[in-house]
Parts: sequence; structure tokens; C-alpha cells
Amino acid sequence: MAVKILEEIGDIKSFPCAEKLAQFAGIAPIHLSSSGKGKDKATKQGNRRLQATIYFLAIQMIQVYKNGKPRHPMFRAYYEKRKAEGKNGQQALICICRRLISIIYGMLKNGTEYRMPVLKKAGEKL
Repeated sequence: MAVKILEEIGDIKSFPCAEKLAQFAGIAPIHLSSSGKGKDKATKQGNRRLQATIYFLAIQMIQVYKNGKPRHPMFRAYYEKRKAEGKNGQQALICICRRLISIIYGMLKNGTEYRMPVLKKAGEKL
């Protein structure tokens, strides 16, 4: 998976920010408006192979094991939060894709590895 992502992105220095990488991947929505009214739509442009890889990764992040434990608690919590805000499952997955792009961009730009964040439970102090 990592090799596919690196192959499609190429040199990270060609992207000045994570938003440009999201546009390249076809994950950033475009705003369509006319006479003061508008809405955001998914773009049909972008690198389809990178988009498909990131989308597949997003699906993997929100999956739940048979014992009920999420594969990645932070992304599952983010998915549930977006669904509670009124987004459907597809829209929530796109939000996760966008977050993944930001994480990947930061890792490649800074040359760091991924460190899984620790989630606080309600009423727990770290």
C-alpha cells in the first residue's frame, strides 16, 4: 500500500501544501455556485489510482474486528463523529480520506514515521 502511494505521489516537494496533494488525488471537493447559491461536489479529476488507494485505506481504518474492537480507534471515532453531524457514510469516508492525505503529506514532508495517537476515554486524565 505504501509503495503504491509513494509511486503515485512521486516527489512530495512538488506539492506546497496538503491541500494541493488532495487536489492532485481528486479528494478535495470543488465549489460550484451560481447566483449566490452553491454547494461542494466531488471532483471527477485527479489521480484515480491514488484516490482509490487512499479510499481503500480509509475503509480499512474504520473497520471493526469481530470482537467489536475498531482497527484504528482514532479514525473510527472520527467516522462516528462525522456521521453524528449528519453526513452519510460515503461523505464521512471522504472526510477520512482527506485526513489521511494530510497525515501522509506531513510524514513525507518531515520525514517522520506514523505514531498512533492515544485516545482519552470519557473522564480519563492522561
